Amino acid sequence: MPLHPNGLARAAVRLRPAAFAGTFVALLMTVAIVCACGILLESGARAGVPPTRYAHAPVVVAADQQIHRRVGSGDGAYEEAVPVPERARVDAALAAGLAPLGRAVPDVVFPVRGAAGTTAEASGWGSTAFTGVQLGRGRAPANAGEVVLGVGTGTGAAASRAAGTGADAPGDRVTLDTPVGKREFRVVGHAAGTGVWFSDAEARTLSGHPGALDAVVLLDADPARVRAAVDGRAQVLTGADRAVDPQLAGAREMLIGLGGSFGGTATLVAVFTAAATVALSVGQRSREFALLRAVGATPRQIRRTIATEALLVAPAAGALGCIPGIGLAAWWFGQLQAKGAIPAGVELTVSWLPLVTAAATGLATALLAGWAAARRPARIRPGQALAEAAVERLRPGWIRTPLGIAALAGGATCAGLAATGRGEDAANAALGVVMLFMLAVALLGPLIARACAAVLGLPLRAGSASGSLAAANSRTNARRLASAITPIVLAMAFSSTLVFLHTSEERAVRQQQEAGLIADHVIADPSSDATRAGVAITRTSVLAMTGTGAERSLRSASAQGVAGDVTTVQDLGVREGSLAALRPGTVAVDRTLADSAHAGVGDRIELRLPDGTPATPEIVAVYTRGLGLGQVTLPAADLTGRTTAGHPTELLIRGPVPAGIGPAVSVSDWTTARNTDREVNAWANTTMAAVLGGFAAVTAANTLVMTVLDRRRELRMLRLVGSTRRQVLRMLRWEALLIGGAGVGLGSAIALATLFPLTKAVTGAPPHIPPLLYASFAAAALALGLAATALPARWTLRRDSRTATV
Repeated sequence: MPLHPNGLARAAVRLRPAAFAGTFVALLMTVAIVCACGILLESGARAGVPPTRYAHAPVVVAADQQIHRRVGSGDGAYEEAVPVPERARVDAALAAGLAPLGRAVPDVVFPVRGAAGTTAEASGWGSTAFTGVQLGRGRAPANAGEVVLGVGTGTGAAASRAAGTGADAPGDRVTLDTPVGKREFRVVGHAAGTGVWFSDAEARTLSGHPGALDAVVLLDADPARVRAAVDGRAQVLTGADRAVDPQLAGAREMLIGLGGSFGGTATLVAVFTAAATVALSVGQRSREFALLRAVGATPRQIRRTIATEALLVAPAAGALGCIPGIGLAAWWFGQLQAKGAIPAGVELTVSWLPLVTAAATGLATALLAGWAAARRPARIRPGQALAEAAVERLRPGWIRTPLGIAALAGGATCAGLAATGRGEDAANAALGVVMLFMLAVALLGPLIARACAAVLGLPLRAGSASGSLAAANSRTNARRLASAITPIVLAMAFSSTLVFLHTSEERAVRQQQEAGLIADHVIADPSSDATRAGVAITRTSVLAMTGTGAERSLRSASAQGVAGDVTTVQDLGVREGSLAALRPGTVAVDRTLADSAHAGVGDRIELRLPDGTPATPEIVAVYTRGLGLGQVTLPAADLTGRTTAGHPTELLIRGPVPAGIGPAVSVSDWTTARNTDREVNAWANTTMAAVLGGFAAVTAANTLVMTVLDRRRELRMLRLVGSTRRQVLRMLRWEALLIGGAGVGLGSAIALATLFPLTKAVTGAPPHIPPLLYASFAAAALALGLAATALPARWTLRRDSRTATV
C-alpha cells in the first residue's frame, strides 16, 4: 500500500497536537517580531510630515538637513547620510541671486521672549506673503524698532496681554528678549495670528545669524530654473518636500535603526529559536520516522511529509502572527511619538510588504528547519533508524561542531579586541561578542548541555534519588536539554546586556555630574541680562569625525558652549592640557571621543557644528567627565548663529543668586531633571530587552512544555516501576532547576564578556549591575523553567492516573 505524505502530515498534526502547537507558537512569535520591525523600517524609509509653514509656498530653497559623504573605497564604498544636530541654513546672498527668477522672500524664524516670560516665534513681515497672516490693526513694520504682535484670533489689550507681551495697543512700547539681547520696540500693529513680526532687515539682524537664512521662498518661479541657478548649493523643495523639519531626519534614522539594526538582530534570534523549536518537534518523532522507514517509506516521502507539515502550520502562524506584529509596531511607534522622538506629523506605514515578508520568513524557517532535521532520519537505513531512535545519538555533528567552535573562537577574539581596544573601536568589537557567543551556544548546544549536566549534576547525584535520576536524564538526553537551555541563555544574555549597559551609563553620568558640577545654583533658559551673573552654558550636539582610514565616520557627540571661566563652575576632570587655553578656534574633548578620533592635545579634530558648518579646532584639553557634562567643550562664541534657539540654555552660578535674574534650582535638582531627559534612551533599551527577552522566555516555556508532553511514555514507565507521583514531580523540578541554572550561568557569562569592554569604552568603568535587578532576572528564569515544567507534568500525571483508574 503506497504512503501518501499529505495524509501522513495531516494525521501527524491531528494526532500529535502538542508538538505542532509548540511549533505554531514559535513561528507566530517569529512572524510577529519580523512584522513589527519591518513596519518600523518601512515607516522610517517613508517618513514625512505635511508642509506647515511653507504649505502655500510654491518653491522653497533650503539647506540640506543631512551631511552626505562617501565612506570606504572600491566596491565597498557607500554614501553616509548623517542628520545635522540642529537647523542648517543657507547663505543670505543666495536670495539676491534668485531674485530674477521670481519674487524671492528671505525667511528667518527665531524665538523671542516677552515680559511675562513666554516664548513666541518671530520672523520678518515678508513671510506673510506665503503664511497667509493678515494684519488686523495698525500697519506693517517698516523700520527698525517696530514690531507687529500676534493676538491669536482677536486684537486689543486683552489679547495682547494674553500673548505675553504686556503691550496694550499700537504705539505702546514693549521689551523683547531676542537672540542678540533685550531690545525695546514700538508696537505698530496687531496681526490675527500667533507670533511676532519685525521688518525683514531687522529680523535677520535680531536672529543672531544675519548672514544666513532658514529658507528662501520663491513665488511665481519655475522649479527647474531655480535648481539650475542653485547648482547644488542648497535643496530646491516642492510638494511634500516643503516640510522642512530638522527632527524628521533624526526620526527617520531612529525608525530605520530600530527596524533595521535591532530588527536584524531580533529577526536572527527569532528565526534561530523558531528553527530550533521546529527541529525539536521533528526530532521528537524520530521513532515514527524510523518505523515509516522500516515499513517501506522512501527518503523522499519522509522529506515531503515534513515539508507538508510545515505548509500546514506555517501559513496559519504567519497570518495570525501579523496581527500582534502590527499591534506591537503601533504601540512602539506611538510611545516614541509621545516621548517627542518622532514629529507629530509622521504616520505609521502599514503595507503588504512587511506582512508578506514576515509570513514568508516564518514559512522559510519552518521548511529549512524541517529539512535540516529530516536529513538524517530520511537518509539512514531502516534498521539503523530503529536503533538510533531508541537511544539519543551522542556523537557530535560534523557540520554543527566545527561551525560552533569557529563561532566560539570568533567571540573570544572579539572579546580580546574589545578589551584591548579603545573608544568606539572597543564598543564595536564588543557588540559582536554577544552574537558570536550566542551562535556558539546554539551550535554546540548538545556538548554544552552535557557539560552543564555533568557539572551541575554533581550535587544532584549526591542527593536524593529524584536528583540522581534528574542528573542521569539530563546527561543522557543532552539534545533535549540543549533545546531548553538555549532560549534561556538568549533571554539572559540580551536582556542583561541591554539593561545593565543602561544602568552602567546612568551611574557614570550621575557620578560625573555630582563630582563635576561645583556650581551652587542653575538657572534654566536664562534671559540675556542674567547671563552676566555667572557662566552661561549652551547645550547642543556636534558631529565629530572618528576612526581612521576607510573606517572614518561622523559620530554625534554632546557639546557645551561656555561663556566665562568654566573652571569656576565645573570640574571636568582634565587629564591632559588646560582649560585656560580655551579660546575661539580651540576645543576640549572627553577622553573617549579623543580615543575614537585618535587625537590628543595639540591635534586638530574634525567637527561639524550644530548647523553642519565644518570646523577643525585645536584640542587644548582632554578630560574624563564628558558623559555627564558634555563630550565637547568649546567657546560660546564659536556657536554664535549655529544653534536653533540662538541663546544659552542654562546659567551656572557659584555663590548666592543675585536678585531679579529668575528662578534658580540647586545642582542636585538640576541633575535629577537632566537624568529624566534621557528617558527615551532608557525606555528604548528596556523595550528592546523586553521584546527579545519576552520572545526568548516564551520560546523557552514553549520548548519545556513540548519536552514534558513528549515524555509521557517515560513518566508513565517511572510510575509503573514504583515511583510515586511526588518523586516524579521532584525529579522534573530538579531538571528544571538544572536547565534554569545552566541558562542563567551561561547567559550571565556572555553578558559579562560583552559588558566589561563595552562599559569600559563608554564610561571608563566596569559595568554596574544592581544586585536586586539581576536577582529578579535570574529568579524569573528559574521560575519560568519550574512553571513550564511543573504545570504540564501535573496535567500529564493526573490524566494518566485517571486513565489507569478507568
